[in-house]
Amino acid sequence: MIYRSRAPLRIGLAGGGTDVSPYSDEFGGAILNATISHYAHASIQPIEENGIIIQTLDRKEEQRFEWNNNLPIDGKLDLLKGVYNRIQKDYGLPMTNFCLSTFVDAPAGSGLGTSSTLVVAIIGAFAEMLKLPLGEYDIAHYAYDIERKDLQLAGGKQDQYAATFGGVNFMEFYSDDKVIVNPLRIKQEYLNELENNLVLYFTSTSRESATIIKEQQKNVLEKNEKSIEAMHLLKDQARMMKEALLKGRLHEVGEILDYGFQQKRNMAKNISNDAIETLYEAVKKAGATGGKISGAGGGGFMIFYCPGNTRYKVIETLNTFGGEVKPYRFTKEGLRTWTAQ
Repeated sequence: MIYRSRAPLRIGLAGGGTDVSPYSDEFGGAILNATISHYAHASIQPIEENGIIIQTLDRKEEQRFEWNNNLPIDGKLDLLKGVYNRIQKDYGLPMTNFCLSTFVDAPAGSGLGTSSTLVVAIIGAFAEMLKLPLGEYDIAHYAYDIERKDLQLAGGKQDQYAATFGGVNFMEFYSDDKVIVNPLRIKQEYLNELENNLVLYFTSTSRESATIIKEQQKNVLEKNEKSIEAMHLLKDQARMMKEALLKGRLHEVGEILDYGFQQKRNMAKNISNDAIETLYEAVKKAGATGGKISGAGGGGFMIFYCPGNTRYKVIETLNTFGGEVKPYRFTKEGLRTWTAQ
């Protein structure tokens, strides 16, 4: 038997950063995101040799252990080991030899929620193996708990819920880790146009999101008015984007993205930089009406809204910057698990 899972990565469309504590605890956060046809994959396969093998096939990293209830958290493959340790602690695993393998369709630190989506996928594979009765909210919160509490990794809450639920969602975040996921019933013709007009671009750089997020958290704790006001306005942006998509006012999407781009700069240093600013201005001259840095900022993926047929001129312009335009489709499904014979 092979126990498999797949969870979709996401692009954030509005409200990014307002899902991070302590802002979401004190003021409440709101985010609008959509899952896309890039995935984190996980497989658990029995092996003949004694012990446990964990490996990331995309990053070509592997570790081997004798059977143990607690694997060392030492900076190597910690996401995989963190999930294993928590599953072992809460549910107990049968003493069978196996290999846990993962693969992610985008680089770590690229702003599509790769780390959290990978944690969701690994939980899904173990849930399939052990037949755990976990619902969508259970899995998403479990992933959040493992990352933020067990592994002490800085970050928000949106990625785990996007990966688990899938689709286009308006999410609300409150104190005590309360999250409400509101799936949006957007007409297919509006989604088709949004998909056509949104260009996904990888800058070919990755970044350490935790550094940016920690500064954002520090700004809230220290009552930095400029940073907190920017987060308030980004929360408003999420509501603006929700209304525009539901009512088919797609001509407003670029301007709403641009509004968010201006505000996000004020949340923390290094969210933008000279290279990003130069690129952003160039694609706006080519016809894009707005864009967004995906994730915490500083690099990774960006999206640009290109109305009419401007996407082709925008893509030509992007190709001169050394990154890569990535094809994608919006997806409706979240985490999926299955057993292969």
